[in-house]
Amino acid sequence: MRALCIAVILMLLAACGGHKPKNIRDGCDIFLDKKSWYRAADKSYRKWGIPVSIQLAIIYQESRFVHNAKTPRRKLLWVIPWKRQSSAYGYGQVQKNTWKRYKRSRGRRGADRNNFKHVVDFIGWYGNISHRKLGIKKNDAYHLYLAYHEGHGGFARRSYRRKAWLKTIARKVQRRADTYQRQLDRCERKLRRKKFLWIF
Repeated sequence: MRALCIAVILMLLAACGGHKPKNIRDGCDIFLDKKSWYRAADKSYRKWGIPVSIQLAIIYQESRFVHNAKTPRRKLLWVIPWKRQSSAYGYGQVQKNTWKRYKRSRGRRGADRNNFKHVVDFIGWYGNISHRKLGIKKNDAYHLYLAYHEGHGGFARRSYRRKAWLKTIARKVQRRADTYQRQLDRCERKLRRKKFLWIF
């Protein structure tokens, strides 16, 4: 009985986070490796309308699917590790205050930035606000990412216009979302069929 409990706990831990998928460049491989993730991403899409491929592309850009990713530390006197560059954390590199606003809005006090299910819901929620407030189409990965990075106020002020480096990154996000979508087109029917059979 004890061995069974340990096995169940280990499976739950593996499902919630820990190791990242072996091949993060292929959307089908990601979901075959992390089976519960497809249910979470598809649920976010059905609720908020932000395509699964864009959810994955944003996470790829922000953390490379590392659940506890943090920003680098600043250097004190060019040598001594000091405070981190920002409070961004987790799969989506979400700032602490933005995450607090999300939790209040969604009534999810226990939501964590290192939980894939919570982060894809956040990306959908944030993208839906970008659509409502800024008029960005829900399949426009380029502008959704700019709003994600700059914040809704920054995007409205077009703060990205003088940031050539950021626009280059946003184009990469768009290309990666397109690639993920082509991959998912090949396997999504299979993923949907298996969605209700997977326990973890």
